[in-house]
Amino acid sequence: MEINYLDESHLLLFLLQILILLTCARGLGELFRRIKQPAITAEILVGIVLGPTILARVAPPFYEFLFPQDIIQINMLETIAWVGLLFFLLNTGLEIDFSSAWRQKGDALKISLTDLIIPMVITFIPCLFLPEHYMGALGQRLIFAFFLAVVMTISALPVTARVLNDLRLYKTDMGFLIMSALTVNDLLGWVVFTLILGFFTDTDVRPIDIFAIIGFTIGFTAFCLTIGRSFTNKIISKFKQKKFPEPSTSLTFMCLMGILCGAITLKIGIHALFGFFIAGIMVGEAKALPEKSRQVISQMVHALFIPLFFVSVGLKVDFLNNFDPFLAAFIFILGTIARFVGAWIGVTFTGRHKANRMIISLAHIPGGEMQIVIGMLAIEYKLITEPVFVAIVFGAVLTSIILGPLMALSLKMRKSVNPLDYFLRRAMISDIDPIDKNSAIRFLSQVLSEEEDMPDKEGIYETVIKRENEMGTALENGVAIPHAQIRGISSPFIVFARSIKGINWDSPDGKLTHFIFLIIVPEKDSAIHLKICQAIAKTMSNANIGKSLMDAKDNKDILDIFTAAFRDLENS
Repeated sequence: MEINYLDESHLLLFLLQILILLTCARGLGELFRRIKQPAITAEILVGIVLGPTILARVAPPFYEFLFPQDIIQINMLETIAWVGLLFFLLNTGLEIDFSSAWRQKGDALKISLTDLIIPMVITFIPCLFLPEHYMGALGQRLIFAFFLAVVMTISALPVTARVLNDLRLYKTDMGFLIMSALTVNDLLGWVVFTLILGFFTDTDVRPIDIFAIIGFTIGFTAFCLTIGRSFTNKIISKFKQKKFPEPSTSLTFMCLMGILCGAITLKIGIHALFGFFIAGIMVGEAKALPEKSRQVISQMVHALFIPLFFVSVGLKVDFLNNFDPFLAAFIFILGTIARFVGAWIGVTFTGRHKANRMIISLAHIPGGEMQIVIGMLAIEYKLITEPVFVAIVFGAVLTSIILGPLMALSLKMRKSVNPLDYFLRRAMISDIDPIDKNSAIRFLSQVLSEEEDMPDKEGIYETVIKRENEMGTALENGVAIPHAQIRGISSPFIVFARSIKGINWDSPDGKLTHFIFLIIVPEKDSAIHLKICQAIAKTMSNANIGKSLMDAKDNKDILDIFTAAFRDLENS
């Protein structure tokens, strides 16, 4: 057997490849972020320009020098791409708030199930009638159609999270519902896909093996999300008690859990990526996990591994030779409509206000990173052909690009509100000094309860604190917007308080909270609830307003600042 050895020339070229690819991907990615477009688009574009699509056409000698057809060189770059993919799934799981999603399991499950089942039903039949030359090496029409239906079903949670954050909707009840539904959708979608991959890449699989794989997968997932969560939390707590160095200890443990879960899922008969994904969720649920550890691994993955993986997508195939306009339009249009309709029907079942139905449904249309990851796996296992892979990438990128403008347009079409109309001006507190957020909410609930025809303070407090514990409402720039829907009130009410000293509210930027807006709205009036939260979040994102509020001498100054700020918002 011939043995291929790694020498210095291989290493030198590998370093040069990484230098060029990472520099271009990060540079163009940052430019795309500044114009409010997903970095994934830039990263894939770099791969297309430097790969067989562009560079091999315009400068063949340089392309052959940079990416020679040497098995060792190819495997080195392929290995780093796979490491990037594994850590991308680990980080994706880490960012999923499964506990919050589970608390929303009623409405979130309705939306995620309809957004999983209905798109598969809508897309499966048309996929059955696609020409045979689109099919992979297996050549089985049912398998091919089923796979494409799964691809067109999965939505991109990271893309939607970014858009919700940009539109100041992430901390609202609707944003919470959307993220919960997409969390369940991601989890169920990956289970379905990895099962398909396990069944159809093993030619010797028997019917009894299929049931065994399904049983072990469900059992493994349930174990990780219950006993596994508790176990990881205890282990990380022990690290803290023993004062092990952080964040290195937690990062090592996190990586080891990903490797262990990946090995277990491979043994079960499904892909290791699912193991890394579940490990990320399991470790991410540990309350003892330091926030710094989350940030370090997230920054590492986004700065190094993710760009290299998505650049490798563009290097895989010739996008010009394999671009099929019909197939690209088919996957993009059919998949977008199917996901939108599935979510629309799910929202209808929840009984949510019809004004929010459009935004929640639009939030489910992007395919984004997850579709590309699945497409990459499928082409590696020859489940699909290169034109199908290119069409999947095209649809995933395009839906990610259009989501932000579509959701912004949907919001603009709704009637705007001025939060100042609902401020209790006599209950505007220029300085409070509570111990923590719970005592701040209790104090403001007391203030609200003293107004005419208002529920008692305990009723307000219990409802608001329950919502706060499900998903924190702290924003950046020292702002928190605790809120709830209250039975028995006729209109929204807002009480504002300023804390000169500041309160620890677990804000995303790690700063103390100085400005608290306690918002209560009538039960089921989620449309106006959403607009109020969004208007306050957008206004308070201006750091100059926060500085003015901190300098304000009394309630009159505070009211004048809000009057001008919300008037500017209406005119913008």
